Amino acid sequence: MTPRVSRTTPYLLLAPFLCVFAVFLAYPLARSVLLATERSFGPSASASVGLENFRLLLEDPVFWTAARNTLVFTAGSVLVQLPLALLLALALNRPGLRGRAVYRLVFFSPQLVGLVFSGIIASMMFEEKTGLINRALHRLIGFDPDFPWLQLHVMPMLILTALWMYTGFNMIYFLAALQNVERSLTEAATIDGANALQRFRHITLPAIRPVASFVVLLSVIGSIQLFELPFVIFAFTDYGGAGPENRALTLVWYLYQQGFEVGDLGYASAIGWMIAAVLFVLAFTQLAIVHRRPSR
Repeated sequence: MTPRVSRTTPYLLLAPFLCVFAVFLAYPLARSVLLATERSFGPSASASVGLENFRLLLEDPVFWTAARNTLVFTAGSVLVQLPLALLLALALNRPGLRGRAVYRLVFFSPQLVGLVFSGIIASMMFEEKTGLINRALHRLIGFDPDFPWLQLHVMPMLILTALWMYTGFNMIYFLAALQNVERSLTEAATIDGANALQRFRHITLPAIRPVASFVVLLSVIGSIQLFELPFVIFAFTDYGGAGPENRALTLVWYLYQQGFEVGDLGYASAIGWMIAAVLFVLAFTQLAIVHRRPSR
């Protein structure tokens, strides 16, 4: 005999999730919407200003500096890091390659090191006089050993550090997608006379397209949310967390600065919703491109 289920049973089962969702997601989101329309003076004093925070945001030169830095870092992450990760995955996916597991571990190993430790390593490697990067480049190609990475070339330094940290991570995604490509299709195309570039364009790339779109979206979101790396590298220097002349200032770092250092939670909330709007537009645009049917 089938036991009778009370009408309230599903709601009781959903109650723990709904409580957690309401306390840690729904309420903070609703509260942040209200905060974005207020000017805060510390944790307890505020005044309603409507959409004034967003108007000030669009006129804030520091915000646009942070937006430009974030855009440069995102472009470097997507246009340099992901093609390199795909090339590494293609190289490791070759049949008969010896030591494949060792290569995977070597390229993925930066992910095994904590982000704080990686930032400390980067700050030491890019030092002007004693850093390993300048010394190695000087010995190899006669590069200027006093090249000021941490003073004048902050974004290239951050892009190179992210390249070291996340290329192997993205390579794993591409490698998993490549191993699901039908080898019979590639062999048939080879027999028909297709070269390596044609096989990649017409067989491999369409097969890994869903994974590639996911990796691109993940990289864009992670790049726009950049905060920890410049914070670790510059927070305890004379320049502060934003680096020399705000060269390491990012959108999330500016949000943190306004919310927790200045104490204007309303302005910080406006920055947060601006970041969310940018991420939504980028995600929607990418999904539209991915799901668009190719023209015949």
